[in-house]
Amino acid sequence: MVKPIGNKKYGLTIAILSCFIIGLFFVSFLIGRYSIHPRTVLDIILSNFIDIEAYWQDDLDLVVMQVRLPRIMLGILVGGALSVSGASYQTLFKNPMAAPDILGVSAGAGFGAALAMLWNSSWWQVQIFAFVFGLIAVTATYLIGSVFSRHEITVLILAGIVVSSFFQALLSIVKTLADTDTQLPSITFWLMGSLGKGTSESVLLMLPALGISLAVLFIFRHHIDALAAGEDVAATMGVNVQLMKTVTVCCSTLMTVSAVSICGIIGWVGMVVPHISRMLTGSSFPRLIVTSFLVGGSFLLIIDNVVRGVKGVELPLGVLTALVGTPVFVILLSRVKKGWS
Repeated sequence: MVKPIGNKKYGLTIAILSCFIIGLFFVSFLIGRYSIHPRTVLDIILSNFIDIEAYWQDDLDLVVMQVRLPRIMLGILVGGALSVSGASYQTLFKNPMAAPDILGVSAGAGFGAALAMLWNSSWWQVQIFAFVFGLIAVTATYLIGSVFSRHEITVLILAGIVVSSFFQALLSIVKTLADTDTQLPSITFWLMGSLGKGTSESVLLMLPALGISLAVLFIFRHHIDALAAGEDVAATMGVNVQLMKTVTVCCSTLMTVSAVSICGIIGWVGMVVPHISRMLTGSSFPRLIVTSFLVGGSFLLIIDNVVRGVKGVELPLGVLTALVGTPVFVILLSRVKKGWS
């Protein structure tokens, strides 16, 4: 049982996390293959808002504003989106093992991206295919769950497993048909996740989906929090259970599919970070939204900084999140032996 904390301690925790992620945001500009002085980085950023005479080379401006800034922003947005999505699913399903891909979104997006690469599509077309097929997978899961049981969460989870297996099979077929010299390596690398191809346009595309989803979840935060006590209890409190289920699934799916379509499949963030957040601020969903976003954004940005800090090779982001996430999850299991609530 995770004990709640007081409002003052919660406010202090959020303030510390906010300062940490802001500091991490600026430090991340200093990491990469090109060494740039901190003052130069600050002046390049400020030059877009105030008049500063450029004393740096044009390529430094390109590195800071067109390469590192979008990647840093995506690290925060994707990490926050996956973490809040995981926290929402864990609250809805009352299952500490629930993750953002529990309804098949990652499998569907993976198949869509692989299919686009098989057809030698451009990068933006790969993103569109991943986004569309991710939505198709979750829609199929929801329809299957509705056909067999409109009110049973377990049926929805099982439907997600079925849909994931189906799209994984389709993905295997696509990988078999792909050219082993060009297409297959691209598909494999995409499936392991990376922020390397993120652009300013990617940030602008993700912001509306993430902003709308977070806003809706925050508006209904107390209603969703009531679901953690059980559907019958929530119904007696005047909560429209079916509506809240739909809102939670739709918002979580939109955040996940927008993140996966841009950055590929990044595992463990949505499963582990919500538990870390619960240890910091308790299980209350209204608090969990803010904490999970800040912790998740910081976590993924740190991992990506490690990726960018390794010279000569671009390590898969999903591999590192798994290497870090699995031992952290084992530690959490050992510390909380009676489960989460």
